[in-house]
Amino acid sequence: MNSPPLFPRRIEPRVVEAMSDTPVVLLAGPRQAGKTTLVRQVAGRGLRYLTLDDERTLLAARQDPVGLIRSLDRAVIDEVQRAPQLLLAIKKSVDEDRRPGRFLLTGSANLMALPTVADSLAGRMETLTLLPLSQGEIEGASANWLDCVYAGQIPRLRPLARAPSLVDRVLRGGYPEALARPTSRRRVTWARQYLDALIQRDVREVAQVDHLDRMSRFLNALAQVAGQMCNYTRLAGEVGLDGKTAAKYVGILEQMYLLRRVDVWARNRLNRIVKTPKLHFIDSGLLSALLDLSAEEVASDRTRFGNVLETFVFGELLKHATTAEGDYRVLCYRDSDKVEVDLVIESAAGQLVGVEVKAAATIKETDLRGLRKFAGLAGEQFKMGVLLYDGDDTLPLGDGLWAAPLATLWGDPPGDGFGR
Repeated sequence: MNSPPLFPRRIEPRVVEAMSDTPVVLLAGPRQAGKTTLVRQVAGRGLRYLTLDDERTLLAARQDPVGLIRSLDRAVIDEVQRAPQLLLAIKKSVDEDRRPGRFLLTGSANLMALPTVADSLAGRMETLTLLPLSQGEIEGASANWLDCVYAGQIPRLRPLARAPSLVDRVLRGGYPEALARPTSRRRVTWARQYLDALIQRDVREVAQVDHLDRMSRFLNALAQVAGQMCNYTRLAGEVGLDGKTAAKYVGILEQMYLLRRVDVWARNRLNRIVKTPKLHFIDSGLLSALLDLSAEEVASDRTRFGNVLETFVFGELLKHATTAEGDYRVLCYRDSDKVEVDLVIESAAGQLVGVEVKAAATIKETDLRGLRKFAGLAGEQFKMGVLLYDGDDTLPLGDGLWAAPLATLWGDPPGDGFGR
């Protein structure tokens, strides 16, 4: 079997930087995203490496966490969510010795959602997120799309940026193990086994779930409404769950980095909380496997491809946000008239970029309806509106709106102007 391809990860300089001034650094993200590969590289710089996927190490961590941590000077501890009791021992150790870079942790669940963790390591730990590979990492592109757009420019297309095809990119996703599989059938097999293993094993370690088969059915149901405003209670009823259990399951799936609830942008921040969020999976490859969406189906009927493409773009922007110089949030917009903008980026300063996603290679005036309305509502906060489409040219559309190829998401830094 082929080994997963190795790609330089854009988060690595951030990890090294954080370890230069912070006692504990946590690299969080889904299983199989590449965390172990990355921290092993860092561990080669004088840190002992331990993984809690090793049963003997896990037993020691659970039975005598203080003793295990006391035996370490500087260490990498992989999959630390398997023994959360280690975190209090780490707190005690770093309170006695505040040297930076003492512990580099990885976690495949959002540890900050676990009880006591946020309090126990507050001020002592920096958390970074490693998601599956971005298309820019796969292609060796250097531009950060979000930073470029907020600087008033759009990345340039790279040579051969359209090979492989957009459909292939969307269906394969970004997990290194999936990319190592030679055929779509093998990638789908890997994705289904990955999801089964996650639910059967990892979910048990972060939550008490009695009926894992129901969670699996609920995950499949959620895949059908990806990219939409979701009534979880009604959806849960279709798979035999009550609303409270459905909310718990969505929270667990978020904690495992499978999906994300995306808040609706509103001027009044209270309205963001009360509005129904949109649901997005983080990896379009896993979503495609859950939907049984194939390249053959997309070639003959693109009906289901649009939502999966939007998930793909959401995932790419989320990955860019984890390594950007700026601080950005990914939101969406929909009003009572059902006018929508697929994704809205908000900077720390409150500046807004609207992103509309279109699977076609042509552009119509009606495609700009949501962006134009959103620009009017955002007023002076509006920075730019971008219609991402499956074409080759970056085009000005007036009033701060642009059409840009989807392939600019894995483009090169812009020159003096827009486009290529």
